[in-house]
Amino acid sequence: MASGTLAPYACDPARSRGRRYAEPAAPTRTEYQRDRDRIVHSTAFRRLVYKTQVFLNHEGDLFRTRLTHSLEVAQLGRSIARTLALNEDLVEAIALAHDLGHTPFGHAGQDALNSCMASFGGFEHNLQSLRVVDALEERYPQYDGLNLSFETREGILKHCSRANAQRIENEMAADPAGPGDVGRRFLDRTQPSLEAQLCNLSDEIAYNAHDIDDGVRSGLITLEQLQDVPLFDDFRLQALCEHPGLTGRRVLYETIRRMLSAQVYDVIDATGAALARHAPRSADEARLCAPIVCFGARMREASQQLKTFLTRNLYRHPQVTEMTTQAQAMVRELFSTYVANPAEMASAFAERAAAEARASDDAASARVVADYIAGMTDRFAAREHERLTGRRLLG
Repeated sequence: MASGTLAPYACDPARSRGRRYAEPAAPTRTEYQRDRDRIVHSTAFRRLVYKTQVFLNHEGDLFRTRLTHSLEVAQLGRSIARTLALNEDLVEAIALAHDLGHTPFGHAGQDALNSCMASFGGFEHNLQSLRVVDALEERYPQYDGLNLSFETREGILKHCSRANAQRIENEMAADPAGPGDVGRRFLDRTQPSLEAQLCNLSDEIAYNAHDIDDGVRSGLITLEQLQDVPLFDDFRLQALCEHPGLTGRRVLYETIRRMLSAQVYDVIDATGAALARHAPRSADEARLCAPIVCFGARMREASQQLKTFLTRNLYRHPQVTEMTTQAQAMVRELFSTYVANPAEMASAFAERAAAEARASDDAASARVVADYIAGMTDRFAAREHERLTGRRLLG
């Protein structure tokens, strides 16, 4: 979106806080377009196609992956951003990068890796996504990482503990040439850009909708069970009223389509009202306000009821729990094996771990192992586990 069509509270690429390493402007692309393109061409982005959401990679070809989820978040975010005159390119860049640091096996893998890293600072997937774009990608001769703009990096770091935020600030303090500290807001309790807030909410809308779809497709939840969820059933009844002969998956798809549209329009209306109340005159003023991008009160309650239903009936379903238990066991056993014998990792990671071991830095050595495991796809992690243990837990 050209800067002339942006609202005053949107992030203008011409006023970006910049990159850690200064680069000349591109002749045909804005700073946020460059960020998006770098993310799409990154190794970590390609791996998302084999990293799962709820259902593990071997369970079916049509379930969502981290890649398809990221694309859906980007689509929802851009649609809302255009109406609110926010920067669509920044929204897309954040959406495509927000899960780059996710482990194999979805949240099960993240929880297991966090447990393994408990004595070494823990593991947060949002912080790992930032670590991927700041340090782990190796594509350019001048620097590690992708050298993204401050605004994209700020949006990627959706959540962060205060301890890790302080660590980021300490690291950035040693780099006066850097564009600013993306962790500072977690200490000051201010907000990220409106584009980042929008990606956060688009993420929630997307995963609620596609988890319904995947849950029904898997047979773990039914349309009959979903009739107890007002946000879903109201639109199911509307669809059947307008299309009395509708059956099968068309009922599900039409209901989800209407539910998504209603949530999008609700965000637009509620955010418009919040913008009118706060009247930020710039992107930085918006950061000092209470959260602005939001649902209305009724939609927030309805969305929370849906999340509660999915937690009880899908995420805690015995079949999902069984897969989760096996996946967590694999991650824990991979971690312990690599810590004990770093040479079992790929050579670049083995060399990094050996260097940290020589420096007697156990935390840094463990972080190398976490980087290696977090970068795995589901199927690579399963193959590695079988190679190292001789046991096949999945598939």
